[in-house]
Amino acid sequence: MADVLLATDADWTFEEVAGALADDDTRVSRVRSGRDLVAVTEELQPELVIVDLQIGSMGGMASCLDLRAESDAGRLPEQRVLMLLDRPADTFLARQARADGWLIKPLDAFRLRRGRQALAEGGTLYESAG
Repeated sequence: MADVLLATDADWTFEEVAGALADDDTRVSRVRSGRDLVAVTEELQPELVIVDLQIGSMGGMASCLDLRAESDAGRLPEQRVLMLLDRPADTFLARQARADGWLIKPLDAFRLRRGRQALAEGGTLYESAG
């Protein structure tokens, strides 16, 4: 079974992502705090980590950078990270955090599945304005 790990403190975001990606072959797990992301990632070793930019207690950018630092230091396998952004201007933050891709809210199932597929194949997905 494939694991997708979502870092968000927003219930509606979890429901939307789980509704789009969870099925018989995929489990969507969740952390509500960015501080918990590295430990749970190490435990689950998910196929994909999805990080909400606005997660409380260590924001999405810091959480993504923390994953990258752990990977760069050899303490964690490299993770594919998809960031969920609130507005097009946030793409700058996602780039700085070294995310493999990002989607701009509002979300929909088609775009979430497309993002998962692109990153699972080793590619990227960068949404921009318009």
